[in-house]
Amino acid sequence: MINIGRKSIGDNAPCYITLEAGPTIDGFESAKKLVEVAAKSKADAIKFQILNADQLVADKTQLFEYEILTDKLSGDTKTINEPLFDILKRRELTDEEWKEVKNVCDGFGIEFFATIFSEHHLELVNAIGASTVKIASSDINHIPLIVKAAQTGMSVQLDTGNASYDEIAFAINKIEEQGNNKTIIHHCPTGYPAHLDNVQLAEIRKLKKLFPYPIAFSDHTPGWHMNIAAVCMGANMIEKTITLDRTTPSVEHMFSLEEKEATSFVQEIREVE
Repeated sequence: MINIGRKSIGDNAPCYITLEAGPTIDGFESAKKLVEVAAKSKADAIKFQILNADQLVADKTQLFEYEILTDKLSGDTKTINEPLFDILKRRELTDEEWKEVKNVCDGFGIEFFATIFSEHHLELVNAIGASTVKIASSDINHIPLIVKAAQTGMSVQLDTGNASYDEIAFAINKIEEQGNNKTIIHHCPTGYPAHLDNVQLAEIRKLKKLFPYPIAFSDHTPGWHMNIAAVCMGANMIEKTITLDRTTPSVEHMFSLEEKEATSFVQEIREVE
């Protein structure tokens, strides 16, 4: 059992519901609005991605292909090719803006989570009083960053992506060596959106057998039936992306939840429990 704020995460606690806003913000005002949406839905936490596009992308012309929703009624989609740098740049806020977003979360009584990609932003998240920090699946082998995250004393959430069990175990061992036993392991199928044949919900039970820590499901599929199934499979935490508008022409919006859907999402998980 792991405590975050006033709530516990584990087999004897309600499923912890995190709404992800990292890829769907477009500036400071949208970040604050999404905090309000998450809080009204009665989710436990909202998560962001704190990054610097210049540090993450060397080739600013490198293209990333994704689909956008062009019509909600028909479900029509369109394929977009856009520089990855431009996509990530839309997610950037200043340190001071992130501090204010944390303050807004505190005002609404919802936990502030963040995925970080650098030591600077790890220090920022720690300094503003977050209870936990998340490591992206792309950094599962970034041991220096994982070690420093563990040394803060915060709970460390690990996205697994395509990592092997040995890679996951190695990262957890490094966290434990720092005296930190507050890991949360995320089964995180790849793909935006993730294809159903790649979701592999049985991994939740396997991870629960392999590791003595809470197991989460980070979802990138349309709708939320996979999340309901994950809860029934024993997931201790669910993470689902939210948006202000699913037709926003950017990555991940098309399979995210809008405000009314987010409220129904949380309510249905509670009903299933």
